[in-house]
Amino acid sequence: MKSNAGIALLVAVVAVSVGAYFLTHKTSSPTGAAPVGEPVTVTGPVGGEKIDLLNDPAVANILHDRFGLTVKADKAGSLEMTGLTGKDFAWPSSQVALEMFKEKDTTGSRNEVIFNSPVVLYSWDKVVQALQQAHLVKQIDGAYYVTDFRGLIDKIQKGAKWESLGLGDLYGAVSIHTTDPTTSNSGMMFCGLLANLLNDGKVVTDANVDHVLGPTKSFFAQLGLMERSSADLFSQFVTQGMGSNPIMVGYENQLVEFVLQHPEHAPLIKQQIRILYPRPTVWSNHPMIALTPNGERLLGALKDPEIQRIAWERHGFRSGMVGIQNDPKVLEVVGIPTRIENVMQMPRPSVMQKLLGAVGHG
Repeated sequence: MKSNAGIALLVAVVAVSVGAYFLTHKTSSPTGAAPVGEPVTVTGPVGGEKIDLLNDPAVANILHDRFGLTVKADKAGSLEMTGLTGKDFAWPSSQVALEMFKEKDTTGSRNEVIFNSPVVLYSWDKVVQALQQAHLVKQIDGAYYVTDFRGLIDKIQKGAKWESLGLGDLYGAVSIHTTDPTTSNSGMMFCGLLANLLNDGKVVTDANVDHVLGPTKSFFAQLGLMERSSADLFSQFVTQGMGSNPIMVGYENQLVEFVLQHPEHAPLIKQQIRILYPRPTVWSNHPMIALTPNGERLLGALKDPEIQRIAWERHGFRSGMVGIQNDPKVLEVVGIPTRIENVMQMPRPSVMQKLLGAVGHG
């Protein structure tokens, strides 16, 4: 009995000592991050399409209350995320942008895909009806697909007028408006997709990129001045109407987010604006790059299931986490498929550099 009592006393003393240590020495990561839960402010550049997500009070409260994080994000094009000294993270909008970053940075920064968004086209009901009559677009299971994407590109290359599609009210030639591919991820993603289509629907390689440089450059040169942010382009699309932007390139989440943020315009938007899913399309991943230990804290926090749910239901971002399902029925926008199929890969970063170089000197 005395022996057992002695052991019990020893265990109690050790427990008290260990507890006292952790009360006086807050647990911190071995890499030097602030202790988990200790309030810190993290800063970094973010693709414009994710700014509203980070500013969402529900997301901000979870990050602050559950993880001790306050995020100060600066809107920046994915290809303009430079000068990162002193920043905790960078959050571009594609794997290609990530690979380009990694070529410049050799510090071994941790990164992980947090969300996914397919690249889509936005258009108007009258334009979509005309594209359907021209057998370029089909409605399948409630969603609209550009089933003859190459045919639409051919019309643009040949300078076909809108009136040839029965849209005499629209001025000039058929076009697809996009952001500047040398600064914005959505423009860059479309540039890669376009080059693939011009390469007979095959992914462009270093060996054959020269064959598509000319037509790719010509396509973008015809667009004139291009916006530097997908968020700015979408805002113009909605506010300026069909006459200014008949078709634009964007992310699937943008209309979902806009409708939820502007419920007073929802009925009109649902009547007039259509999401078109190109066949094929490309995925725009949203990889977060953690540049500091506290940036790693944010990366981990954004995988929180509640934040992932809010990102889909209130901002339209499909989860990048395995096992999390995104149900379109919970959204306020119709015409969004459960799964994104008919997707092709983007060209390698070395190929994209050549394409962007050609477009940038247009």
